[in-house]
Amino acid sequence: EGLRAAVELRRARPGLAVVALSQYVEQSYAYELIDSGEGKGVGYLLKDRIVDVEEFAAVLRQVADGGTVVDPYVVRRLLRRHHDPLSALSEREREVLALVAEGHSNTAIARMMSISETGVGKHVGNIIAKLSLPPDEETNRRVLAVLAYLRSQEDRR
Repeated sequence: EGLRAAVELRRARPGLAVVALSQYVEQSYAYELIDSGEGKGVGYLLKDRIVDVEEFAAVLRQVADGGTVVDPYVVRRLLRRHHDPLSALSEREREVLALVAEGHSNTAIARMMSISETGVGKHVGNIIAKLSLPPDEETNRRVLAVLAYLRSQEDRR
């Protein structure tokens, strides 16, 4: 609730300096918070990465003076969201990929979605193509697609 409160405080008083300390990256609130008040006087830090009291005090002073401080890990997570490879997939392809990620075979997916097994195969082929997973004897493209799906789900949390 702290991030939500920080966002609400900044909405009410855009010039209020706020440093959010969080256990994990809450992307939607992070975007709102960092973008609030024209991005001035705001910080977003992860609790477990604060190890030096003097450095933390310097961050607080910097934000109080109108600066912006965002943990590098938070920045990476926010930038990764913009490059979600699943954004190229249709809703139906996402449904198929979710079922693949659950471990279902094409036959089972066809039955569950009331489509032909050939249709499932076409969806899987489209998914692999849209995720740019070229044929390679060293890797299983279906597993790589599932990994992309799982990373995307993790990034949304």
